[in-house]
Amino acid sequence: MNNNDIIMDMNKIITTGQYACIYAVSALTVSALLFSLILEPTLGRAAASANDTFLITQQITDEISFLVPAADVTMAGSIQGVTGGYATGTTYAVVRSNSNSGYTMDISFSNAPAMRGTSTLSTAIRDFATSSSMIEPSFTFVASSAAQFGYTVAASTTSDLDPSFLNDGSTCNAGAGYTANRCWMSPSTTAYRIVNRSTSAPSGATTTLTFHIEVPSNPSPSLDEDFYVATATLTATNQ
Repeated sequence: MNNNDIIMDMNKIITTGQYACIYAVSALTVSALLFSLILEPTLGRAAASANDTFLITQQITDEISFLVPAADVTMAGSIQGVTGGYATGTTYAVVRSNSNSGYTMDISFSNAPAMRGTSTLSTAIRDFATSSSMIEPSFTFVASSAAQFGYTVAASTTSDLDPSFLNDGSTCNAGAGYTANRCWMSPSTTAYRIVNRSTSAPSGATTTLTFHIEVPSNPSPSLDEDFYVATATLTATNQ
């Protein structure tokens, strides 16, 4: 074998190695390309859209207030202590509430009897009553041999009234009707429900209270000359 033959054999070896190297690189390139084609759709979709849903919460609490508080009442009508007479007086309150369930209103009086002389505190006008334990209003203000003081209630929305102040035309706490100057109740130091509203009143709801004093001729017990005053409290509560 001469030198030329050796050189030709070496060229063949180099050429074959290059082919092997090129084949290996090509195979690796093809594999990488196929792998990227497999992953690309998945990676592409994940990067194009992502959702994250969450909540923002704020509580709004209920609130109630007297938009218009009840004013003091000066009874209208002159009453003689011996020959008698009668007098009436009214006041109203406006309640604003955002409670979805509405609100209630109670009335209570500071003393029993409620209306007492300012100078002679022991002298009082009796609380109106049709029995020793009056638990619901009377359709009429029943006369008595004693001077009496009672009240009734009206509302801008009749259904706001507690059912005890509604009537069927002759009896209170019956039916769903309302009649002015009917369903008189006895004042009490125990709170008595007068309003039971079931919806909110964002603009205010009005409750009107009417008071009545009736003194017969020659009342028994007698009444001293004096100014007689009753103190009442209204309590409004969200339901």
